[in-house]
Amino acid sequence: MDVDTIWMDGEFLDWEDAQVHVLTHALHYGTGVFEGVRCYDTEDGPAIFRWEDHLERFYQSGKPYDIEIPFSPEELTAATMELIDRQDLDSCYIRPIAFYGYDRLGLSPEGIPIQTAIACWPWGTYLGEEAITDGVDVMISSWRKYASSQIPTNAKTTGTYVNSVLAGEEARRNGYTEAVVLNKEGNVAEGPGENIFMVNDGELYTTGLSESILDGITRQSVIDIAEDLGYEVTETSISRGELYTADELFFTGTAAEVTPIRSVDDNEIGEGTRGPVTEELQQRFFDIVEGRVDGYDDWFTHV
Repeated sequence: MDVDTIWMDGEFLDWEDAQVHVLTHALHYGTGVFEGVRCYDTEDGPAIFRWEDHLERFYQSGKPYDIEIPFSPEELTAATMELIDRQDLDSCYIRPIAFYGYDRLGLSPEGIPIQTAIACWPWGTYLGEEAITDGVDVMISSWRKYASSQIPTNAKTTGTYVNSVLAGEEARRNGYTEAVVLNKEGNVAEGPGENIFMVNDGELYTTGLSESILDGITRQSVIDIAEDLGYEVTETSISRGELYTADELFFTGTAAEVTPIRSVDDNEIGEGTRGPVTEELQQRFFDIVEGRVDGYDDWFTHV
């Protein structure tokens, strides 16, 4: 990667010098929170997509774990802006992270200092360039999504992503691009790093927050875009069987953006190609993030 700087605990460090102790609490117990954010090369220059919403979730994610991020949103914003500027990035992926560092080892993090870092780097299409137009083949994972009664599902926590790693790697070992994870009730939750939408008879459905999902910011953006285009969007429970008979399916996420799903467990979805509703929403999304559509200025923080 053509980047050489990371912001960490208030300082800009050389990439290879941004290190932590091997007994860091978060390394052993997964006690960290993070965000994934994109900066797009818009017609008005580099702009971070929904930065304030990501920052708000970042701070909210820390609350169940008593992670009090020792920097203000204004300080993190300034650091991120300078980081992008220092590395001459027109577009990039941004990764803020806050975690319990090193003081002693033991389950209780009480008194252990919080460390905070931000990195950014160029990152293209998460599931492959061809996935945007051709769609991806997915499988229903044998691994279930944890319930909110077990671990907070509304927090973006480092340790919980072992669930995503297991599901995603199972899918890839079996020849699929990605997985779909069911919740403990057996209903659809989400992908390992994406929310999921279903289209039937021109109406959109997406799994509700009670289905053990992360309330994705791209998910919310697509709901808003769809409603602006005149679609009805219903947040509901979706069964595994409904996926097989859907007219269209697609993933949303900061990394995945808007990615069509062409098959589930080898069952072809629709015509096995990107459907017309998915294509319309996808095109509108990219037009917005590239600055070609008016009316969404409050979604961008210009660098």
